[in-house]
Formats: sequence, structure tokens, C-alpha cells
Amino acid sequence: MYREAIKYLVKWKEKANRKPLIIRGARQVGKTWLMKEFGNQYYKKCAYISMDENKRMDTVFSDVFDIERIILQIEIEVGFKITPEDTLIILDEIQEVPRALKALKYFCENAPEYHIIAAGSLLGIALHEGTSFPVGKVNFINLYPLSYREFLKANNQDSLLDLLDSNDFDSIKAFKDKYIYYLKYYYYVGGMPEVVNNFIHNHDFNEVREIQNEILSAYEDDLSKHAPSNIVTRIRMLWNSIPAQLAKENKKFIYSLIREGARAKEYEVAMTWLLDTGLIYKVNRINKPGFPLKAYEDFSAFKLYVLDIGILGAMVNLNPKVILDGNQLFKEFKGALTEQYVLQQLITNPENDIYYWSASNATAEVDFILQTDDLIIPIEVKAEENLKSKSLKVFTNKYSINNAIRTSMSDFKKQDWITNIPLYSIENINKYLNDN
Repeated sequence: MYREAIKYLVKWKEKANRKPLIIRGARQVGKTWLMKEFGNQYYKKCAYISMDENKRMDTVFSDVFDIERIILQIEIEVGFKITPEDTLIILDEIQEVPRALKALKYFCENAPEYHIIAAGSLLGIALHEGTSFPVGKVNFINLYPLSYREFLKANNQDSLLDLLDSNDFDSIKAFKDKYIYYLKYYYYVGGMPEVVNNFIHNHDFNEVREIQNEILSAYEDDLSKHAPSNIVTRIRMLWNSIPAQLAKENKKFIYSLIREGARAKEYEVAMTWLLDTGLIYKVNRINKPGFPLKAYEDFSAFKLYVLDIGILGAMVNLNPKVILDGNQLFKEFKGALTEQYVLQQLITNPENDIYYWSASNATAEVDFILQTDDLIIPIEVKAEENLKSKSLKVFTNKYSINNAIRTSMSDFKKQDWITNIPLYSIENINKYLNDN
């Protein structure tokens, strides 16, 4: 299985001012596999250590951060000599040994020649709870479920992927049916690596759903084991309300959908917990499209999405028969699935700052506002081939913007003020913007 994140890891390896790297991401998005694959491909030796239930690591990373001693003890643990120039040191589930996190600072300052990558499924929780963290002494990347492009690659559709990356929309149109074919599968299967791997080998939608439900159960177990007991119920209620939130025409998060009379203050900690574990994405509203967008953020209005479109389908028990029934998939729960899909493709690019906009009187809303280096791009999402864009027109007229994007099942079409990009091409929006 190929992951685009390998490219970022290679760039990190080659940086002159490289620091220890932390990979952030939810449980089961493939962090361990990625680190090991990178080590096996680009280093002669890979020193992998899991901190989970490894009591020896408590001694290795004691309060005395002697790098020579730490390296010696890691060598004993892995059974071979660590040479800085050709060995990758992997510290998995690093949140289980908080002092190991602190040690990254000393590797950065006193032994930058060592190549170190760390990851942890509940790392965000550990940091939020006050674990000593080496601010400014580490690099970061975020890992998400497989994108649609990675899904094509996993299904051995390299030619379709190469054509998609060409932005040759006339040629892409000729193979539209194939892109939609795999897009429908992606809507149901999603991008969790174990699920994708099973689907590739077995093409059994019932097994896909079984694994998705097992993943959901694992997340429930994490709640029971790691979340403070006084907020577990609220976390579950908030998490389970997200499909209903996304099913609304106006997808702004409303606390009263969790339960009648619910207030923001009651659920702030629960939401933070879900954000820290990577199980949800939060997209805030902006008041107006100014540079930088963050300066115009409205923290009181936001939308929440789950980490993966396949997991969202499992949460609502989406029937696999919709895969086989023409375009039925895009008619049932269509708005929620399609917005979830588009966000997943946009968020994989670390250059993208993502928000949304709505009019103060709630008469118009633009699904996503994207900020790249020097552009602010409004994006309207359509589940089918509906090309009416009233809200987008309101927005562009109000703020004199002439580079709007609509993404739908329709083919590529460029007009004066708006460009339609097919849903199956939306992950390449940055490439399109750079080329134009």
C-alpha cells in the first residue's frame, strides 16, 4: 500500500536542519506501518520500539537525559548497533512514556545527527493533559485515512491516477465512468488502511462493514480506558450526534441535537478529547474572506466531521446495496457523504487552511473556504450534477471574488467566475490552481 506521506518523510530525511519528527493521527490510520515502511525503504537499519506496556522504556528515558546512555540501551533493546547516518529510530506509542517525549528536545539540541520518528494514537490527549513537550524542537506531519487518489493506487489503478494528476480534463472525461466506479466504492469502503486492504483482497462489503464496526468498537474501548469517567457519556453523545448534524441542510453544529437543552460549556471538554484523538475534524466559520482567514474566524460557529467517510457510513449503517444501484449512493445521505468526502481530500494537503462561510442572516452558505499561499478560494459541494450555485453567487458578488470552485459529478467546466471540478478530481485542486 502506498501513502503520499512517504514523500514528506523523504523531505524530512533530507533536511539540513532536521529535528525529531512526530506523526500525529487517529488510531488505525496506519502510522506504525508508515514508519516501518519508510525505515525499510530509506535506511539500512530500522530500530523500532513500541512504548506500549514496555516497562524497560521507563528506565531508558529516566530524568537524566544522557543521549549516549539512551542510545546504548536502545541498541540492547533492538539487538544491533545504531549508526546515525543509516539508522532510523522509531518510538511508537510514545505517549505511554512521557519522558521519552521530553527526550526529543535533547536529541534535537545535543544529537541532531540521529534520525528519530515518534507517533502515538493518543498523543494529543497526552499533550493536552500537560505532558512535558519539546516546543520548537520537533517537526510534525499529520496522517489521515487514505485519500481517493491513494485508494486508486491501492486498487492498482496507476494509469487512472496518472491521468487524474495530468489535469487533462478532456481525457479524464473519457474515463469518467471508471472514476465514478471507484468513487462509489471509496464512499462505502473509506480510507482506513485495514478496511481498504481487506476490500482489495476480498471485495466483500459485509467484511468491510465488520472491520469498520470493529474499528468503531476500538474507539469505544479507548473512551472507556482513557477518557475521564465524568465525560465519557458526553463524548459518546457528541460523537454519535455527528451524522445527524451532517444530515441537516445547514450543517452548522447545534448542541441541542445532542440532547434537548444541551449547552456548549457542557461539551467543550468532550469535543476537545475527540479532536485530540483525531476522531473528528472541526471547520470554523469565517465572517469574511480576508487575509489571513484565521483573523476572521468565528469560534462560536463550526461544523464537525468524522475522520473517515467509511466510518461515517458505518455509524449510520449505510446499506452496501446502494453501491450496486446506479447513482442511488449519491441520493441517500448525499450531502453528508459528499461534504465528508471533499473535506477528507482537502485536508490531506498541509498547505490548506479550511473554513466555511455563511451569511449573518443564514440565507447563504459556502461549504468550504480554502486559503492557499496567495489565494482565497470558495468551494461549493454538490452531490450530483446540480449546477445551481445561488449561495456561491451571493458570496462572490458580496466580496468581489472571481475564482470560485464548484465540485460535483458534472464534468470540468470553466466559466467567467466559476470553475466546476469533478468530485473525483477535487484532491488535485491545489495543482489546478497552481497551473492556472
